[in-house]
Amino acid sequence: MITHLKFAGIPCRDQDLQLKFWTEKMGFRVVTDQPMGPQRWIELAVGASPTGVVLFTPEGHEDRVGTFFNGSFACDDVEATYRQLSERGVEFRGPPEKQPWGTFAAFKDPEGNEFILSSR
Repeated sequence: MITHLKFAGIPCRDQDLQLKFWTEKMGFRVVTDQPMGPQRWIELAVGASPTGVVLFTPEGHEDRVGTFFNGSFACDDVEATYRQLSERGVEFRGPPEKQPWGTFAAFKDPEGNEFILSSR
């Protein structure tokens, strides 16, 4: 049976630029970085989560670079994480917003992909 989502893909044109962002600013850790055709397969660990991210764009999906990531990165405290990541130079759409379902903030990576950071 299925136990969890192993990874989610983040589309990119410049893998080195993205690798630097996700490791240095976001604090993710490289699990795999190896050649795969004209690109590299770059798999990153997200904290202690069993789910990681992959910096790879399948052929024919280049138009996904710079779009909205349909998912959310979870944290215990959005306000504190927002402050910490902002200090590292992560670009946010605005300050955290409180909603009935929880608090969230939207941020972008260097190629314009947009992500949600949320907590309950």
